[in-house]
Amino acid sequence: MEQAVEVMRKEFAGLRTGRAHISLLDPVQVEAYGQSMPLNQVGTVGSPEPRMLTVSVWDKGMVKAAEKAIRDAGLGLNPMADGQTIRIPVPPLTEERRQELTKVAAKYAETTRIAVRNVRRDGNDNLKKMEKDGLISQDELHTYTAEIQKMTDETIKSLDEVLDHKQKEIMQV
Repeated sequence: MEQAVEVMRKEFAGLRTGRAHISLLDPVQVEAYGQSMPLNQVGTVGSPEPRMLTVSVWDKGMVKAAEKAIRDAGLGLNPMADGQTIRIPVPPLTEERRQELTKVAAKYAETTRIAVRNVRRDGNDNLKKMEKDGLISQDELHTYTAEIQKMTDETIKSLDEVLDHKQKEIMQV
């Protein structure tokens, strides 16, 4: 259950808010040396200003490839090369785009809720099988089932708190 929430947090990190964050460039893959590599293995990603990202490319020959990868990543960013540094201004979000992003965040959260419920179901199924095989008593089955339900409720509550925080962050102008 915790792993499902952790995956959701990573997906949320890729969602754009009003501020520039280096995790915004995590999905960018650069064609380098005959293979596809994450951008952070081609250069150093930084955020010197709230609305600006920079990538200091280590190999001068990779600047054009990195710039093209950022442009083609579908993030709505327009990088500009400046020597071995690529400057990426992050445009402010429109109200409509903010609402779309909150819906995407809600979708990620619902997918995570489903994953958490699947973990609960698997745990309950295992307990029922153990009870059927005579490894645990009916009383233990009810006790453990209640514990699993309690863990599920706590996990979904924390998931909802993370979602609420992310939606407020996205809607913040």
